[in-house]
Amino acid sequence: MKKTSTLSPLLFLLLGASTVAQAQTTNAENQAVKQTVTTFFEGMRRGDSTMVRRTLAPGAVFHGIGGKPGQPPALQTQNINGFLKAVGTPHAEVWDERVQFEQVLIDATLASVWTPYEFYLGSKFSHCGYNSFQLVKLTDGWKIAHVIDTRRKEKCK
Repeated sequence: MKKTSTLSPLLFLLLGASTVAQAQTTNAENQAVKQTVTTFFEGMRRGDSTMVRRTLAPGAVFHGIGGKPGQPPALQTQNINGFLKAVGTPHAEVWDERVQFEQVLIDATLASVWTPYEFYLGSKFSHCGYNSFQLVKLTDGWKIAHVIDTRRKEKCK
């Protein structure tokens, strides 16, 4: 006589519920990470340096990979306070960085976001490239700790 166990169906039920709960949490975290990046760019569009600053972690770092044609690429560090001042200083054209969320990876309190972008001054195309954001989850939510991007005028996505 074969003995059946009620433990197996119960175990599968608990594992299934755990997977559903994890998927919902991951989706909510994914949206929260995207919202931080979206708010960063909305602040740029509005010329609102306070809005941009609220998305940044203390000690955040900005890097760009660029260079002049015919020269090797160079890693450039951007001064965050200078950037925020430039965002908040009235300028004739809207700074419109249009991004697509290509990939969002999250592990606990660390997130990595990969976004191709096109940057426009008003309606005029300026440059394009890719952004790589590193975010950390602090007590007041997801904050940008590091941004590095590429910049070019052609061969955009």
